[in-house]
Amino acid sequence: MNSRIALFFFLLMLASCVSTKKLLIEGDYDQVIDRCIKKLVKNPNSTDDAEMLDKCYNLANDRDNSRTKFLRQDGNPAGWDEMFTLYSALKSRQERVHKILPMHIGSKTVDYPQADYDSQIIEAKSKAADYFYTNGKRLMSQNSRDAYRDAFYQISKSRSYNGGSYRDADNLIQQCRIKGISRVIVKVDNRTMLNLPDNWVREVLTFNTDGLNSEWVEYNFAPTTGNVQYDFVIHVILQEINISPDKQTERDYMVKKTVQDGFSYVMDANGNVRRDSAGNDMKVPKYRNLACSVSEFLQQKRANLNGNIQFEALNPEAMLYQEPISAEALFEWKAAKAIGDLGALSPDQQRLTQVQPVPFPNDYDMIGRTTENIRKSVHDIIFRNKGLIK
Repeated sequence: MNSRIALFFFLLMLASCVSTKKLLIEGDYDQVIDRCIKKLVKNPNSTDDAEMLDKCYNLANDRDNSRTKFLRQDGNPAGWDEMFTLYSALKSRQERVHKILPMHIGSKTVDYPQADYDSQIIEAKSKAADYFYTNGKRLMSQNSRDAYRDAFYQISKSRSYNGGSYRDADNLIQQCRIKGISRVIVKVDNRTMLNLPDNWVREVLTFNTDGLNSEWVEYNFAPTTGNVQYDFVIHVILQEINISPDKQTERDYMVKKTVQDGFSYVMDANGNVRRDSAGNDMKVPKYRNLACSVSEFLQQKRANLNGNIQFEALNPEAMLYQEPISAEALFEWKAAKAIGDLGALSPDQQRLTQVQPVPFPNDYDMIGRTTENIRKSVHDIIFRNKGLIK
């Protein structure tokens, strides 16, 4: 048992070493540093962890300082945001390592000098804010949805860096939000020969829209008030409605059944009841034939609706996609009349004799029966193709 435990800890240590080595190769110095700090807090005399931390700390600082030097020399204002991140990382790394200093590596004592990064952080943050604000306004001047969306993020980031320094930032952010949204109107276009009720049209577009709207896409299933300019339209086009005539068929058939109807005694030649070996009277079952005439009625009516859904961009106009839709509704009713001995009928046949024919639904009732199917088709197609709307 002890050997198994020892093997487990050996494998665990080996996996940890391999993982640390991989992080070092990949340049993830800060994660190695954090691991070493945890170990050194528990065991300040761990030379291996102190050496690894020292190595990664210097590599990480050299890399970040080299990058900030390049960005300053390059002079591109877009680099200030990265410099803010780099200076913040340098400060954070220094603060994390400070709590286990000084370190002892053999006979050498390691204690890093504390650099003041606050002025560089403040400078980079301020100039990054200026850059994002200026670039956001430049993007807004392009007057396109994509540019407004980029401007929204950039001015928002500028505001998060400099708070209320730009008095019009909130107003600009709101403008970008309004002008960056793609607005979609979903319409039912009735091109059939029937004048469909308004409530039926509304029901076709009444379904759960959770997950449809996104940060930059807004769906409307009824025209909004005011002067709203839509960017996309989804047409639910109803092209053809076929409704069958009322159909009633009748089927006549005879049901026969033989059932047991009591019993009779077995008599001997002398007219006496015969007895079995146990002394009991001998009996034989008696049977009776039943017959019943059935007239079974089947009422049927069908409605079939066909059309298609079209996704269309409006600015500029372009057909993006279309897909056929269809829905069917079936009315079916069974009833029966019986003359004769009802005992010949099965339970299902007997139930039918207790049902009377009903009035056929009218054409609009049949169309109403297609609502659920057509609504599901519209829902599925819109959700499946929502990636077309950007």
